[in-house]
Amino acid sequence: MGRFSLEPLSLPGLALATALLLLALCLRARRTRRPGEPPLIKGWLPYLGMALKFQKDPLNYIKTLQKQHGDIFTVLLGGKYITFILDPFQYPLVLKNHKQLSFREFTNKLLMKAFSIKKLSENDEMNDELHLCYQLLQGKSLDTLLENLMQNLKQVFEGRLLKTTSWDTAQLFTFCSSIIFEITFTTIHGNILAGNRKKLISELRDDFLKFDDKFPYLVSDIPIELLGNTKSLQKKLIKCLTSENLAKLQGWPEVFQMRQDILEKYYVREDFEIGAHHLGFLWASVANTIPTMFWAMYYLLQHPEAMSAVRDEIDRLLQSTGQKKGSGFSIHLTREQLDSLICLESTILEALRLCSFSTTIRFVQEDLTLNSEIKDSCVRKGDLVAIFPPVLHVDPEVFEAPEEFRYDRFIEDGKKKTTFYKRGKKLKCYLMPFGYGASKCPGRFLAVIEIKQLLIVLLTYFDLEIVDNKPIELNYNRIMFGIQHPDSDVLFRYKVKS
Repeated sequence: MGRFSLEPLSLPGLALATALLLLALCLRARRTRRPGEPPLIKGWLPYLGMALKFQKDPLNYIKTLQKQHGDIFTVLLGGKYITFILDPFQYPLVLKNHKQLSFREFTNKLLMKAFSIKKLSENDEMNDELHLCYQLLQGKSLDTLLENLMQNLKQVFEGRLLKTTSWDTAQLFTFCSSIIFEITFTTIHGNILAGNRKKLISELRDDFLKFDDKFPYLVSDIPIELLGNTKSLQKKLIKCLTSENLAKLQGWPEVFQMRQDILEKYYVREDFEIGAHHLGFLWASVANTIPTMFWAMYYLLQHPEAMSAVRDEIDRLLQSTGQKKGSGFSIHLTREQLDSLICLESTILEALRLCSFSTTIRFVQEDLTLNSEIKDSCVRKGDLVAIFPPVLHVDPEVFEAPEEFRYDRFIEDGKKKTTFYKRGKKLKCYLMPFGYGASKCPGRFLAVIEIKQLLIVLLTYFDLEIVDNKPIELNYNRIMFGIQHPDSDVLFRYKVKS
């Protein structure tokens, strides 16, 4: 008496439960537009709304809605009502109303779904302390990470790749995944001392990439139990990143040590959830760096004029700093020297412009009116508000011929170009691959430095050629969550320069 039965539902009971679920979905889909609210697009499918159209071709679908309804509208996507803000001059509405539009509420739910991090949602103090760690991804601490990064690159290249004196063929995305994962993991977590380092890194990487493939489904409302072996992969990765296992690594970086100290303040050292935090940190460090590296390499291989310009710029810097290209790994560049490579940076920024679908999302904590010079818009408690920069990134008024890859798009008069205009007004935000405001990626400086370093090494020491000549498109599985993966891998070949 008073206990729930664990027996399966009878057929009538199952039918009733199904009917109630469908009724709930239909009632949610019956929402109507209130006075003052943006145009509402919900489609005829309960719960899904316009999700299928959006998933098929997100950018063109949103641009079509923009032509029909203007720069602010609300769409039902997979059970969530999302109000899109497309005018870059209205982006500050999100920052202006930061108390009612919560970044933390949204991310806490995401972290719980993807990584099983539960305590953050009930402990703002821990959240604030962990956020302070990100200061160690800038300034002098970033210089130290840069030194570690170069040492880890050296270990990877001297151990394997610099022995490739004849042409070797590889899948480009797989190649980028392998190198980025290893150098990132060892840079932010410390070095593996065991003799079977290569095997340990390889197994961890393979499990991580399988887990990452499921990420778009993890952050949806699909229960993890319905995602095949994803739950077991998640647990395996978390176990690898527990305090006990990470204690075996040598030379913890400052940022990692600080995170561990804070976590041990709020958990017992053996708590499994500490590993979940480290998995989230690893995912944030790797998941978007890999596809960014892929696209930068792919565009360079596809555009010989870009490859030549970037190589010439690197050669000039190495010559001016007295660094010769010998048979060993001898490149050493400071952050200031890396920043001087404007052609290389422009190439990376152009790849990000074309392939980033990072979206700034906020949870509406109470009914709110977004006051704008153009028109006020009311949003409802429980909805989401989204800044969707991909529309800006392909706006022909901002970027000439936006569908084209132009390696020098972000160069003007021999310097980095930072002035772009819309409607005759200078844009504060013209490229947003790393988010906006409080949700701006704290690891963006390290990620760009890492990609620059890896490209410098590859372009300096190797001959590189594309093998596949097939067109590669974006795979929209990760829509709204960072850099899109390619829809297929592409063969390339490399060998050490003679």
